[in-house]
Amino acid sequence: MPIPFIQRLALLPVFLVLFSCASEKKEGQSEQAAIDGDLASCHDNIPDRFAPSGQKSTQEGALEPDGPVSHEGMIWIEGGEYTRGAADGRGRKDELPAHRVKVDGFWMDATEVTNAQFAAFVAATGYVTVAEKKPDWEEIKKQLPPGTPKPPEEVFVAASLTFNPPSQRVSLQNAAQWWAWTEGANWRHPQGPESSIKGKENFPVVHIAWEDAIEYAKWAGKRLPTEAEWEYAARGGEEGKSFPWGDKPVESDGFLANIWQGEFPINNVGEDGYLGLAPVKSFDPNSYGLFDMAGNVWEWTADWYHEDYYGGITEDMVVNPTGPASSYDPQEPTVPKKVVKGGSFLCNVSYCEGYRVSAKMKSSLDTGLEHTGFRCVSSR
Repeated sequence: MPIPFIQRLALLPVFLVLFSCASEKKEGQSEQAAIDGDLASCHDNIPDRFAPSGQKSTQEGALEPDGPVSHEGMIWIEGGEYTRGAADGRGRKDELPAHRVKVDGFWMDATEVTNAQFAAFVAATGYVTVAEKKPDWEEIKKQLPPGTPKPPEEVFVAASLTFNPPSQRVSLQNAAQWWAWTEGANWRHPQGPESSIKGKENFPVVHIAWEDAIEYAKWAGKRLPTEAEWEYAARGGEEGKSFPWGDKPVESDGFLANIWQGEFPINNVGEDGYLGLAPVKSFDPNSYGLFDMAGNVWEWTADWYHEDYYGGITEDMVVNPTGPASSYDPQEPTVPKKVVKGGSFLCNVSYCEGYRVSAKMKSSLDTGLEHTGFRCVSSR
């Protein structure tokens, strides 16, 4: 998708789509979706802030620090076996083939990390998130052809990606038409410098890059969940189901998760009661007592993303998997990415089911967006 050269540098790599999660037309698909034909899927590139120059330690996010940990606000998830991946006929390539997995027991945050919790971390440590930092040209140019000229200095500002619905129908192949690179947008100012989280202390913290989530987890004495742990917990003990609540459509009982209703991205009618983020615990938990394992915000995991990872598994039972040894996204093979799970308030029934328990997306480690957050786990 062509975009201006300067914007291309500032938004490495070029974004083609963000979480538009359908690769084929479904029953009930909107007229706009039909116009676009084969929509870009969840496997397509997402807006990366700046592609990191290399892959960090294989599973840094899965390493739990020594020291005390509080289980307040956490749920104990008894270990067990389950079938990971899509077994409902809806799966994409990176969800297949379904296979048996066994995980040990662990504690998991009942909700996404909230603004209040992240604020406590920042107050205690002075931490500055990726979105609050001025980009480093020396890192950016490592991902560009040799000799690429440095863009104007005014491009290098602290910023993050915010959702801005267009006023008319647009091609769903072009995410640049509803995502804006907004100077001053960060976890304190989710829609830009004029916005605030005052009064939203119990909302999920957003504009969090993987690197930010890791630092919070270390401070809390916890870690990020592996993809296997996350999916096991999301299923709530239900085998072969599509959603954390089972197989009922998300619109059952007045909506079971915070997603988009209406024609994306121009008209969210808010039938679930929310036009954007919802406070944590706004919807019923799954049978394990975990909230928002579908919708609201995408959640970081510890695992690298590799499109063919499941296809390379040969064991009859994989025990405590921590994902592939390295990342590979065929659309952006030079950009290391991590798995995100759960879907967000931008997922839509007619074209996107990113909130299915087996569905996943991928994002570079330094990318934070208005609908990306996280929760932590602990094995101790």
